[in-house]
Amino acid sequence: MTMHDLMKQLREANSSKIVLLVADGLGGLPIEPGGKTELETAKTPNLDAFATEGTVGLSIPVARGIAPGSGPGHLGLFGYDPLEHQIGRGVLEALGVGVEVGPRDVAIRGNFCTIDAEGKVTDRRAGRIATEVCEKLVAKLRSKVKIEGVETLIEPVREYRLVVRFRGDGLGDCVCDTDPLSTGLHTLEPKAGDEASAKTARIAAEFLRQAKEILKDEHPANYLMMRGFAKFPKIETMEEVYGLRACAIAVYPMYRGLAKLVGMTVIEPGKTIADQMEVLKANWNLYDFFFIHYKYTDSTGEDGNFSKKVEVIEALDAEVPKIRALNPDVLIVTGDHSTPSRLKAHSFHPVPLLFWAPKTTLADEATKFGERPCGRGGLGQIFAKEIMPLAMAHAGRLQKFGA
Repeated sequence: MTMHDLMKQLREANSSKIVLLVADGLGGLPIEPGGKTELETAKTPNLDAFATEGTVGLSIPVARGIAPGSGPGHLGLFGYDPLEHQIGRGVLEALGVGVEVGPRDVAIRGNFCTIDAEGKVTDRRAGRIATEVCEKLVAKLRSKVKIEGVETLIEPVREYRLVVRFRGDGLGDCVCDTDPLSTGLHTLEPKAGDEASAKTARIAAEFLRQAKEILKDEHPANYLMMRGFAKFPKIETMEEVYGLRACAIAVYPMYRGLAKLVGMTVIEPGKTIADQMEVLKANWNLYDFFFIHYKYTDSTGEDGNFSKKVEVIEALDAEVPKIRALNPDVLIVTGDHSTPSRLKAHSFHPVPLLFWAPKTTLADEATKFGERPCGRGGLGQIFAKEIMPLAMAHAGRLQKFGA
C-alpha cells in the first residue's frame, strides 16, 4: 500500500481549513561561518509568535544531500514523492500560462539570455528583462520561426522566461537542456537521451538556429536557452488523494502550473503578497486547502543579495497576521528548497518548517523561526512528502488506521 492509497482509505471530510504558505527558497546560510542566516537576521515577530505557539523542524525536500528544483520541491510539499513523480519543468511552465499540453506535445521552458560575439553566455537571464520586452521578442519569434513537419507554439511567461511547445508525431522528451549553467561558456546542443527523442532534439536544434539569427541584433536578450523538455504525466489530483478542495494563490506562472497539475483551482492572485492575502480572505469559504506562493525569497537568494532577502522575508512576515485573523485550523510555513544568498543557487540544505495547529499541536521550546531553532524543534527533520499527512491529521481529516 502506498501513502496515497492510505490517505484515500483514511480520509474523511470536515469543515477544517489548511493553509500552506511557501516562501520559495526560504532556507539560507550565514555569509560568514558562525553568523546568522537571512531568516535568522530578519525581524519576524509574527512568524516567531506562530513558532512559539506551534512546533518547528526542518523539511528535506527530496532526499538528504539533494538540491531540488522548484518542481520536485513543491510536489513534495503537496504530498507527492518527487522520486516517484518526476515532472519536467516545461509542462509546469506551460500549464502556468494556460498552454494546453497533450499527448503529441513536448513543452519546453525557454530562458532569454545574452551571448557575446563568440557565442558565449554573458548573462543567463538577459538582465532579467521586463515582461513587456519578453512579449515583444516572443512576437518576433512567432512571426518568423518556421519548422517543417511540426507545429510550434511560443508564449511569453514573465521577465526572461518563455514557453515553447512542439506538437507532432513521434516526439520524446528525453533531451538535454541547452543551458550551460554558467557564464563564459557556449550553450549546449540539444542532445537526445534515447532514440524516441532524436526527432525532438533535431527540431529543437533547428528552432535555436533560427532564433539565433532572428535575435542577433537584440540587446540584451539576443539568444535563448531551452530547459525542461517534458511530456504531460499522469498524476492523481489532491481531491482524489486527500479529498480536499484545493486552490492556489500564486503570482508566478510555473507555480500556477504545478498547482494545476495536482488539480488545484488557480485563482487570480493580484501582484503583491498583500493582494494574495486579500484573495485568500475573499475565497476562504470556498476551499479546504490554500496554497500561497511567495517568490522573492528565492530570486533574491539567486541574485546573492543577502540584505534584500532579509527585507523580503520581513515583508512577508508583516502580512502573516492576515492569515491568523482567518483562524485556520492548520498553518504550515516553509519553503520548497533552500536558496542561500552565499551560494546564489538552490542548495541541499533542509528548509525551516513551521507547523501551527492551535487545537492539536504540542508547542516545543522554539520561540524564533530560523534555521537553528528549527534544527532543535519538536518536528525534527522530516521529508516534505510527510507534511500533508501531518496536515490532514491535525485538521481532523484522518480516521484511525486498523482495528
